Amino acid sequence: MLTKAQHTKQYILETVAPIFSKNGYAATSMSDLTSATGLTKGALYGNFRNKEDLAIAAFKHNVKKLMDLLRTYVSKGKTPIEKIYLVVDFYRNYYNLSKSYGGCPLLNIGVDSNNQNSKLLKKVRVVIQIIQDDLASTINKGIKIGEIHSNINAIDYAKRIDSMIQGAIFMTYTMDDDFYLKDTMDQIDLIIKNELKA
Repeated sequence: MLTKAQHTKQYILETVAPIFSKNGYAATSMSDLTSATGLTKGALYGNFRNKEDLAIAAFKHNVKKLMDLLRTYVSKGKTPIEKIYLVVDFYRNYYNLSKSYGGCPLLNIGVDSNNQNSKLLKKVRVVIQIIQDDLASTINKGIKIGEIHSNINAIDYAKRIDSMIQGAIFMTYTMDDDFYLKDTMDQIDLIIKNELKA
């Protein structure tokens, strides 16, 4: 059971995470956050050291929720190839899902923090590395069991697939058209079928 302090901290994160993701760090003011939460600046700073600390916690909160959803979805796959197809399928419908989080936290915070907030940017890079490492690990498992061609460079393909996904997310949000995500996921499915699958 959560203590009152933990409950308050959770409430703050649930409330402000979509605001930071949608508006970015620089464009989100403390008055935006106090207005949204109904708490004073002192109450926010009683739970977080400063705005940057709160922004980092909010980013981690949003990413954890989305990563948990992705991992749960992918866990339905029994083989490495099935799991990779499920990663792609998860992102096929990502546009509507991520809207409730204020948009894609990786895209929004990554673009916003680049050249503005090195601490936030480092957090984004860590998450991207985790995503790519997880995908590379799945590809390597497929190679070991003979389900994926042995000449495949797992990390190169993980980076390629992830960059295609992130580019499609960018285009989908920029153009407000999920064609980009759906079409790119179809292209990645072809890569899995024609290049990865043994």
